[in-house]
Amino acid sequence: MNLEKRSIKIILDNVRTYVRMYQDWGLEGVSVAFPEAVPLRRTQASPLRSKSAALDALRTEIGDCTRCKLHPGRRNLVFGTGNPEAGLMFVGEAPGEDEDRRGEPFVGKAGQLLTRIIEAMGLRRNQVYIANIIKCRPPGNRNPERDEIDTCSPFLRRQIEIIRPRILCALGTFAAQTLLGTERRISQLRGRFHELPMVFSDGSSAGIRVMPTFHPAYLLRNAQDKKRVWEDMQLIMSELKNTERLQARD
Repeated sequence: MNLEKRSIKIILDNVRTYVRMYQDWGLEGVSVAFPEAVPLRRTQASPLRSKSAALDALRTEIGDCTRCKLHPGRRNLVFGTGNPEAGLMFVGEAPGEDEDRRGEPFVGKAGQLLTRIIEAMGLRRNQVYIANIIKCRPPGNRNPERDEIDTCSPFLRRQIEIIRPRILCALGTFAAQTLLGTERRISQLRGRFHELPMVFSDGSSAGIRVMPTFHPAYLLRNAQDKKRVWEDMQLIMSELKNTERLQARD
């Protein structure tokens, strides 16, 4: 299969992913348009416009967001943090109380555990990128609701488009289900890579590898599953090393 045909296949797979996701939600007459409040315009990262600048532009576009019902109860919008050139990106579900107070993802007890996991992988927190499916804290740290995910997840998609990580680590059920367009539980998804088709702002396309795993907050309550998460991290580490070897060979 030549490059042009592969690109077309990835684009079609990308469309199918959205269609399956909306069908899973029970919507009829499926339309793959984003909510009106989230424009289709893409923030471009080019040699003349760094990824960092593109992320800054996206944050400016989001502004003091009032697009969903979460905004009245938040203190700070939690956009994301880390290295815009990261090969590994972690995606959680939503900010908690500590994150809402500081405006930064994963800074509470679950975030401290995530930092230890990252360091055990031989990395530093500032070498990866960390974000959430939604940018505002749900009241009482409840689960994100479908309309909130619908409104906010396109901004995460654009963060991914800008950063272009080699691997996405989906932390918990909501992150994994949203990224992969599935209703399968995290226990069914973890332990192996999945493919997320992406079409980038410059017209190129690729499949990003997604590793779902348990959320650090879950591990604080279920320490017996830390071993499973470490198994998932080892798969990520091996994949990153393989990618580095291939790039060095090229």
